[in-house]
Amino acid sequence: MSKLGNLGARLHRGEISYDFVGKRKIWYGISILITITAIVGLAVRGLNMGIEFKGGAVFTTPTSMSTSVGQAETYAKDASGHEAIVQKLGNGSLRIQIAGIDTGQSDKIKQELAKDLKLDPEKLAADLVGPSWGEQIASKAWQGLAIFMVLVVIYLAIAFEWRMAVAALVALIHDITITTGIYALVGFEVTPGTVIGLLTILGYSLYDTVVVFDSLKEQTKDITKQTRLTYSDIANLSINGTLVRSINTTVVALLPVAGLLFIGGGFLGAGTLNDISLSLFVGLAAGAYSSIFIATPLVADLKEREPAMKALTKRVLAKRAQAAAEEDLAADRVADDDPAPAVVGPRNQPASRGRGRGRPSGKRR
Repeated sequence: MSKLGNLGARLHRGEISYDFVGKRKIWYGISILITITAIVGLAVRGLNMGIEFKGGAVFTTPTSMSTSVGQAETYAKDASGHEAIVQKLGNGSLRIQIAGIDTGQSDKIKQELAKDLKLDPEKLAADLVGPSWGEQIASKAWQGLAIFMVLVVIYLAIAFEWRMAVAALVALIHDITITTGIYALVGFEVTPGTVIGLLTILGYSLYDTVVVFDSLKEQTKDITKQTRLTYSDIANLSINGTLVRSINTTVVALLPVAGLLFIGGGFLGAGTLNDISLSLFVGLAAGAYSSIFIATPLVADLKEREPAMKALTKRVLAKRAQAAAEEDLAADRVADDDPAPAVVGPRNQPASRGRGRGRPSGKRR
C-alpha cells in the first residue's frame, strides 16, 4: 500500500487525526479575510463583462496575419473610438473585440479596419452581438443560479437536515464570492463560458460537501446513547475519514484545468480558454477548501447549540475529567508503592558481578 493510501486508512480508522473542527475559528477568520478581499475587488474594479453581456462586434482576420496585437488594438480604437480587446488565435489570425457599438457603426468600422490591416473587407469576418441578447444571458444565468440554490437547500434539508442545508448554502456562497472576486482582481473577461464554469464548480463543491455530510450522518445515528465522543469529535472524525479522498479528487480535477489555464491560456496564448478555465480552477480549489474547513465545522457549531448536544458534551467532558483524575491517582499510588532503589556505584557504571557473593575481594592466591 502507498504512503498516501496507508495515511488514508489510518485517518479513516481514527488512529491519527487533525483537529479541523477544534480550530474552526482560524478557518473562519481566513475565509472572512479572503471574502472581504474579493468583495473589495468587486467594488473597486468590478467585473470585466464580455461582449456577450455588453453587446458589440467581433472581427476575425484571416490566418497568418503579420500585424501585431498592439497594432491591431490601435487600429481598432482609431476606427471605433472605443477600447478594443485583441487576441491572437492558434492559427495566427486575430480576434478583435469592440464593445458598445451598434449595427450601423460596425459596417463603417469594418471598412476602416480592413483598410488599416490591408485586407479585403470581404475577408474580415464580423459577428454582431446585441446588448439585449447579453441581458437575456445574464438574466438566465441568475435564474439558473437561484433555482440551483433552492433545489440544493431543499434536497439537503430532506436527505440530511436543515443545519446541513444551511452550512452547504454558506459554503456555496463562499465559493461564488471568492471566484467572482478573483475575476475582478485578475481582470479576466466574463463570458457565458465563465457562467458555465461557475455552475460546474458549484456542483463539484456540493458533491465534496455531501460526501462528508453522509459520513457524519452515519456516525451520529445514536450519538446520545454514548458518552465517549461529542458531536464535534465525530464531525472531526468524518472530515479526517474522507480527507484523502477529497484531496485525491481535487488534485485529479485540478490537473487538467491547470493545463487549460496555464499552458493553453498562458503559454500557448489561447486566451479564449481563460474565461472558463479560471472559474474552474479557482472554484474547484475553493470548493474543496469550503467542504473541509467551512461546511462541516459550521454544522458542528449549529448542532452543539441543541439542548441534547449540550447535555451530551457536558457528560462527555465530565467522564473525561473523571478518567483523568483516576489516572493521576493511580500514578500517585504507583509512585508511593515503588521501593527505594538500591545503592549503586558511580553513575552509568554497572555493579560488579563478581563481588558480594561470599568470596573475599582481592587477588587470587
